[in-house]
Amino acid sequence: MNISKMSTAFALVGGLAVSASAFASGINITPSLKAVDVLHGGKPVTIERTSDKNATIPLAYAKVSRACPPFCVQPMTVASGVDTVGELEVLGYLKRISNGDRSVMVVDSRESAWVNRGTIPGAVNTPWNMINVDVAGTFEVEAEAEGLHDILINKFGAKLDNGHWDFRNAKTLVLFCNGIWCPQSSINIKTLVKMGYPAYKLKWYRGGVQSWVSVGLTTVKP
Repeated sequence: MNISKMSTAFALVGGLAVSASAFASGINITPSLKAVDVLHGGKPVTIERTSDKNATIPLAYAKVSRACPPFCVQPMTVASGVDTVGELEVLGYLKRISNGDRSVMVVDSRESAWVNRGTIPGAVNTPWNMINVDVAGTFEVEAEAEGLHDILINKFGAKLDNGHWDFRNAKTLVLFCNGIWCPQSSINIKTLVKMGYPAYKLKWYRGGVQSWVSVGLTTVKP
């Protein structure tokens, strides 16, 4: 990681409040970060690592053999100009949102059946097949244009002007799905880039929920 990217990572998580008992349990997120308070559905949620020494990865994420296609190992770079981020960067974006920053949205790209098993606190669910318009050879499902336009305008802050998309005031999106074998968020990012969404406004949490739960971070159910 170069110096500029290191600085960005530290800036995203810098300034997060650390409780007086930060080192009490010995199960911190980082040596100086105990927990992060965010909002999920308008309610406060504390993201922390579980202190249960017997906790294991949920069975839904323990499976290692998955048919490819569609569940192929994803590359580290999903599209030119799109940053791939990790847990600390996601926490930084979530904290910005909980502090009132409306220019950022963390997007759970999975369908409801998976979201109901648990999602990242502060994430907004926008199922992959509500965005994707070209998944030939993978899931073979196309989004309805009207529904896609509604998401881009009312959720992501884009504007449609005389048939052309204006993304100047669109939100920065941090998209994720189930893990490095899940193509849903990566396909959505490619679709958005193809439509003209600025690459610098798209972030990809490649590890997804599988990586999130593998380090014992808090999840919530609808």
